[in-house]
Amino acid sequence: MGHSAMQTVIGDWMEAYEMDRDSALLDLISFFIQCSGWVVTAEMCQSNRGQECSDILSKMGEVQDEGSGLQYKKFLAFPWILTVTWPMDLDCTEYPLIQSGPYGRWFHSEFTEFVSVLVSHCQHSVVFDGYLMSGLVSLLTELSDSCVRAFRHTCTLAAVKVLSCLIDVALSLSAAMENAQKLHGVESRKSSEMQSSPRLDKLTKKIAELQEKRSDIESIMDTIFKGVFLKRYRDVLPEIRSICMEELCSWMKMYSAAFLNDSYLKYVGWMMYDKIPEVRLKCVLGLQLLYGDPLLLADLDLFTSRFKSRLLSLTLDRDNEVASQAMKLLLVISKICEDVLREQDFEQLYRFVYSSHRPLATFAGELLCSRLLNISPPDYKEEEEKEEKEAVPEVDVHLERTMVRLRALLSFHMKSGFHKHVVYLVDGLWDSAGDLLKDWPTLTHILLLEPTPQSVGLGLTEAEQAVVIDILVESVRQAAEGPSPVGRTGAKKILSAKERKTQLDDWAKLTEHFLTILPLLLSKFSGRWDEVTSLMKIPQYFQAEGHPSENTQVSAVELMTWMGWAADHPSGHPSVLEEASRAFLCLCDEDTAWQGAARSARDLLVYRWKDRLTSQLEDVLKDEIFRTDSDKRELFSTLRKLRAFYNAHDLSQWDLFDQLSPLLSMKCLQRGVPTEMVLEVLRCLYHAVLWNLHTSAKTLNSRESALAQRQQLSSFCEMSNRCLSHPNVKVKEQRALLTFLLEQVFVGPDVGSASEVERLEDHHQRRTQLAAYCKLLVHGVLEMGMATGVLAHYTKYYNDFGDIIKETLYRTREMDKIASAHADQPHSGAMGPPGVQTFTSIKELARRFALTFSNPMKCSESLTMIHRSGIEFVFHLFAQTPGLTSPPFLTFLTILSEFSIKLIKPDKRTLLCFLQRQTVDHVVHLRDDCWQPLIYYRASLLAVSADGEDVVSYISSDRKALPTKGRPLGSKSQFSSIDSRYSLSHKPSVASSIPEEGHEAESSPMYTEAPPLEEVAEEMEEAEVTEELCHITGEEMDDEMVDVDL
Repeated sequence: MGHSAMQTVIGDWMEAYEMDRDSALLDLISFFIQCSGWVVTAEMCQSNRGQECSDILSKMGEVQDEGSGLQYKKFLAFPWILTVTWPMDLDCTEYPLIQSGPYGRWFHSEFTEFVSVLVSHCQHSVVFDGYLMSGLVSLLTELSDSCVRAFRHTCTLAAVKVLSCLIDVALSLSAAMENAQKLHGVESRKSSEMQSSPRLDKLTKKIAELQEKRSDIESIMDTIFKGVFLKRYRDVLPEIRSICMEELCSWMKMYSAAFLNDSYLKYVGWMMYDKIPEVRLKCVLGLQLLYGDPLLLADLDLFTSRFKSRLLSLTLDRDNEVASQAMKLLLVISKICEDVLREQDFEQLYRFVYSSHRPLATFAGELLCSRLLNISPPDYKEEEEKEEKEAVPEVDVHLERTMVRLRALLSFHMKSGFHKHVVYLVDGLWDSAGDLLKDWPTLTHILLLEPTPQSVGLGLTEAEQAVVIDILVESVRQAAEGPSPVGRTGAKKILSAKERKTQLDDWAKLTEHFLTILPLLLSKFSGRWDEVTSLMKIPQYFQAEGHPSENTQVSAVELMTWMGWAADHPSGHPSVLEEASRAFLCLCDEDTAWQGAARSARDLLVYRWKDRLTSQLEDVLKDEIFRTDSDKRELFSTLRKLRAFYNAHDLSQWDLFDQLSPLLSMKCLQRGVPTEMVLEVLRCLYHAVLWNLHTSAKTLNSRESALAQRQQLSSFCEMSNRCLSHPNVKVKEQRALLTFLLEQVFVGPDVGSASEVERLEDHHQRRTQLAAYCKLLVHGVLEMGMATGVLAHYTKYYNDFGDIIKETLYRTREMDKIASAHADQPHSGAMGPPGVQTFTSIKELARRFALTFSNPMKCSESLTMIHRSGIEFVFHLFAQTPGLTSPPFLTFLTILSEFSIKLIKPDKRTLLCFLQRQTVDHVVHLRDDCWQPLIYYRASLLAVSADGEDVVSYISSDRKALPTKGRPLGSKSQFSSIDSRYSLSHKPSVASSIPEEGHEAESSPMYTEAPPLEEVAEEMEEAEVTEELCHITGEEMDDEMVDVDL
């Protein structure tokens, strides 16, 4: 309903009210009750005398009728006696106000708008007739006190909205009364000749009339407040409490003369301790409105002093939105009331700039910026006074102001102790102190500033310079990437068009500036490798798009020169090499304007290292020994540089694999090549193999290249296997093979000697190594059979690695169901390492694996293969060894039965036939106790009609049977039983999912009348086993079998 349509409806209702106000009031009452979801019946009160009305009221209340399951509520809204009926379980249903989705929001807005339009239309006449408001307030007061949630919620919302609208009426009356008093004062100050007595009398009468109307309105407001608010602000429903707090704060804001005092503020203070975050949030948002108005601060002094500690503690609220808005409230208070918060309070609030929730950190950053960073230089004077001092050189005012703000920021950050969290500090200050953080020319000028007599006091210590460089790098990252750092939530995911344009402009500015200034910074901090490492991150955030100019190319060449110098330094700092490799990778991208200069500089570096490596290896391989320690250091430094660049760049054209392979020969390893050197060589060869595989789609254009690649991979595996016997553990960790997993991953933690932190780090390392091995399985680098050793530990290490192994199982099953099923076979785990090959553990492992087959139809082939392989595993050795009385692994069939529950009916019949062919020669021995696992397994396959049942419950189910004691094998009843099942189960239309030799005869129709003797023997065996089952379980066979002669 639109606003105009709503006004039309209310206008029609007012016309009806003027004609028959009783019926119109009943229509309005029915409307409010229908908005609660139910209907009302009414009867006219026949008496209006006070005593009789009191007798009627004493008989009213809520009554429950348990027989009909209904509740009744009677109440008086004079002149109507209303009866509302609703089910006793009404709270289990939804009513319009709480319905989810757009309808619930639409109803809430339309309902509140209806109340406001109704009161605004009635404010000039009907509100003051003493009839409408009396009946409406009585209705809302009674229903808001109901035990039914729908009535209580809807009518509480309507009542507080009526009070808000009445405040507007009271404010309009106060404004009219103020104007009338002004006119009265003007008229009374006139001389006696000019005064008009009738006009004064009229104004006096109007003022009295307006005062009376305002008193009536305030009386109604007081009735609603005491009858509804005081009962409902502590309601059990948080929605009702939120409504009360939201409206109370709006009343204090709108009508401060009546509501803004400690008698009403205490309710807000109390509800800030509410258990529900939504209620606390409404209180904080309401207080933001009150503290934001400077005219209301005088009335908030007592409240502030009493609840200041609670406001400070709300910044630690577990709900992020409540904590953020509490910080915003304290920010508003600090700007208006400077003496409320102490310095200790501010120090506590400043630290929230490192919070993981971005809105909270942003408000804390704004507070930090307003208190610490908006400081003028202590010696700053007006420009006129500066110009008079010609002897003193002019100091850049902007530089001085920036230096003061920067020192304040450095002092806070270094004293707070969060030196490694610069990224969060920059992100928290980005919205409020962006002018400082994005002032890259001034910040770099300060870093490059040399101590001179004119720059006394502007220099930074080495520790401060390191922090400034970190801030500089993080501000560059923030400007280039935009989103918040990792670990910080609550950031805006989609930027507006204006924000995106600002980010692109900043990105272009930083690229242009640092392309020129970064060589100077690298030159100044060339001996401090931590600072150089940080500075080498900046080229990774350069804007790729752009039009190259002559100055740009010159600056790029100079930058590449200094980056090459840092990478080729004899010290070979590892972090510098890693960042230099990443920086060259970004600059060598095809989209950049300086890719030519970057690739030339990179190739020059690699050529230099290649030549150096060649000369060093010639000496080592020729002399078969390192002459001096300096030779070791030089070779190790060269290997480390090549490995760092090989990680990010394809260096296959320099053929480093063949050059480095001799260092891992058996002869070199026996001579005692240093461990660190072996590690670097292994990593270089590893990267060479990976790059070769990565580019194989382009390079494998002939058979010779494919054979060369395979030979390279085989050579690397051979060299890796040599390193398995290396005494150093770090060398062993360079390969991800099954033996390593069994020795290093699937082991218990060393609880005795390691601390909690060391155990956690060890656990994380083992998870990383297992994940690396599983990735090789998933991506097809290793054969699927190599997963057996991992899956065998699924149960024992479920708490440590269960998620990784389970995900690997699903991924491999998607790749190849048959190969994955071979790896899932429980007897594969039975052949695993000691400690895993116990019957209980393998049975539990089989149960866990069976649960992973969620859809038996899709996994039918895999499940059938698991059963068939398990049967062959049990009977293969038994068939080849005549002297054995029973298969040695017969108990494995009990484990295999865990998968039977997932089989579909045709596969069960097929597997039963396959099992009978394996056991046809041993029917006579089935009565022995050692054959019970076979009986158990066959029962799981025979449970065709009991899908989903447990095998034991199926075996022990009640079945009537013929007496079997003393019956010889092959008797008439025995054949009858066989033939009945043969005619029901072995139909010619059933096709086997696993083709077997000689199975074609089973599907021919001619054999339904006279089955072959071989199948008769199989059915005889089935009958024998079934009889034995009944003997074991204490049950009898079914006597309802149909006898059919052969």
